[in-house]
Amino acid sequence: MTYNWQQDGWPEFQYSPGLTEDFQLRFLLKSGKTSGQYSGISAEKKDQLLVDILLSEAIKTSEIEGEFLSRVDVMSSLKKNLGIHEEQPKLVKDHRAKGIAKLMVAVRRKWEDPLDEAMLFSWHEMLMEGNRYVEAGKWRSGADPMQVVSGAIGKEIVHFEAPPSSQIPKEMFQFITWYNSTAPGNNKAILNPILRSALVHLYFESIHPFEDGNGRIGRALAEKALHQGIGQPILISLSTVIEADRSNYYDELKKAQRTLHIDNWLVYFGNVILKAQEKVEEVIEFSLKKAQFFDTYRAEINERELKVLSRMLEEGPEGFEGGMNAKKYMSLTGASKATATRDLQHLRDLGILVPQGGGRSVSYQVNLS
Repeated sequence: MTYNWQQDGWPEFQYSPGLTEDFQLRFLLKSGKTSGQYSGISAEKKDQLLVDILLSEAIKTSEIEGEFLSRVDVMSSLKKNLGIHEEQPKLVKDHRAKGIAKLMVAVRRKWEDPLDEAMLFSWHEMLMEGNRYVEAGKWRSGADPMQVVSGAIGKEIVHFEAPPSSQIPKEMFQFITWYNSTAPGNNKAILNPILRSALVHLYFESIHPFEDGNGRIGRALAEKALHQGIGQPILISLSTVIEADRSNYYDELKKAQRTLHIDNWLVYFGNVILKAQEKVEEVIEFSLKKAQFFDTYRAEINERELKVLSRMLEEGPEGFEGGMNAKKYMSLTGASKATATRDLQHLRDLGILVPQGGGRSVSYQVNLS
């Protein structure tokens, strides 16, 4: 078994001419639509929408790697890094939430800057904040092979083995040089943002230069390439789509890392990007409905009800997991059971909450229609 980096011609990937042209056209059309929707809303709503998109990416890119973070912690960290005022800022103790929030904001703010070692090392330091087991801000240097494996101990299946640590400085010098030379306006520019983003992600993941965090940084690089391809930071969350079918993502990546002929990878990743744009359209619609919802009902609900509804709507278009019930309401607000029951009935009477199930098992979701 040989991997792509061991094959003659590496790192020159081969693909059919024109394969991603249709993806490019659809991507540009959707980007124009999303940009128009975004530009037409108020500054306050823009801030909230941006938080919603970055929150989704931060949560999902972490879940792909098996890390499950508090949405509230990540949201608070995002707002702090974006300079968005919170009336009651939350003290965030989880370093992982702080780190991923810093990375999301850094990628967006530095989208136009050329890539260099210092940028990648700073991203890695953000991700590894509070991690005492990984040397942050440095290429991996261990003598053991860097392998992607699954299965029980003693029955591991090796899906991919990256280049040895001794090769990483050279490989990353070549990658960074290639990344910058293929950016729009440079001597080897790849003007199709879909194609360049797919190549960036595969190329970086095949080198796997860090001890940990390669997947999250690789996806961040893919989004940076898309921002550069459009000429402005766009609203997109690739990880939302990838996480929804994580096994397929790893399968496609595994197949692509065993060859330099990558037509299948380009088609797969092109579809991921287009689906991510569709998800963004859903989030924009949801965010606008949420803003209108609070404008409509703020005067009719009390502070407890406002707190609970805000928390439920933080979960996004998918809805509040398991629905809201009296027990959860009491936990969130500190209210008595009688007060929780009365508030829930009030919200139901207003048509704000819609019941699911019945009897003691009844729960509620927010009605934004």
